[in-house]
Amino acid sequence: MIQQKQIGRFLNFNSSTNYRISTKHHIIFWLVYFLFNTLRWGSYYHDYWYSLKTNIIGFPIHMTLCYFNIYFLMPKLIYRKKFVLYTAGILLAIYLMVLLKFYLTYFLISTNVWPEGPEETTTLSLNYVVQMMLGELYVVSFVTAIKITANWLREHKRATDLEKVQLETELRFLRTQVSPHFFFNTLNNIYSLSMEQSKKTPETVLKLSELMRYLLYETKQRKQSLSKEILCLQNYLDLERMRYGDSLNINMNISGDIEGKKIPPMLLLSFIENCFKHGANKNIDEVKIDIDFNVEGDFLYFKVANTLPKEEFRNHSEKPAGGIGIKNVKKRLALGYKENEYDLDIYEKDNRYIVELRIKVS
Repeated sequence: MIQQKQIGRFLNFNSSTNYRISTKHHIIFWLVYFLFNTLRWGSYYHDYWYSLKTNIIGFPIHMTLCYFNIYFLMPKLIYRKKFVLYTAGILLAIYLMVLLKFYLTYFLISTNVWPEGPEETTTLSLNYVVQMMLGELYVVSFVTAIKITANWLREHKRATDLEKVQLETELRFLRTQVSPHFFFNTLNNIYSLSMEQSKKTPETVLKLSELMRYLLYETKQRKQSLSKEILCLQNYLDLERMRYGDSLNINMNISGDIEGKKIPPMLLLSFIENCFKHGANKNIDEVKIDIDFNVEGDFLYFKVANTLPKEEFRNHSEKPAGGIGIKNVKKRLALGYKENEYDLDIYEKDNRYIVELRIKVS
């Protein structure tokens, strides 16, 4: 419900920019069209006064037909797929307008109502009716094409805006999914230390508060600086070091220029958490975790590898690449990046669980 309200407010806010044709644009269009037609036929007749008079009569008819079509016939018939009724309706409307134009021209301007015709026309002939109907149909089609194009642009923009809002909303939701998962693990660490009455407990709480501050104030935007993300990971690893002590061997290497590079917040944390979920938590020996950050041009090459537990400690029904965290990351990558902007590879090799991510960070 909240998401629907947010989307509604967003679309209403942007409705003024959705390619609506204002009254001013209607007036400008018809004035330009009237001037063009008057000059065109005035040049043809060699009589601009006659052209002005005929267009003064003709243009109200053009406008009536056009607006009758786009604001009445099309919504009532075309949009409801009543094509036969629409065809009959538009032809009847054009025919009636031709009759009106004939008699207005005949009585107000000249008895020769079709000076550009093959011969003098003083009566309502079939040839005159057909030619005038074709002319009116041209005007109606031209205006209708403009209206349809404007409607398409407006709907396309509306669909694009809606897709953007849904994407942003889903990304925000996915980021909130990370937080409970992360804090659940961290609070378990603090609980274990407190049960042991460890002197590390205050320091652990301080590290957790720093992470909470980061989560509350630094992750609201779609992307965050890579340097801050690395600092967040270092804080997390410090917490885990307090928990595992000497049995945990972590090597972190950073190469390339990380300044000015950006990445979705809390994205890499899931991979680090996974090292402990499928490695340290199940391994009674020393656990080695290697983390590499290598920035080359516009891309970050991130690699994390951890030792897997011995065969007898493995649960083969559990897939290392599964879980909320990794699925979350995959979905965030698919939503936030194009296919050529990231590559994610997760595999096991030489009794190590390895994640390799190439992601655009420019």
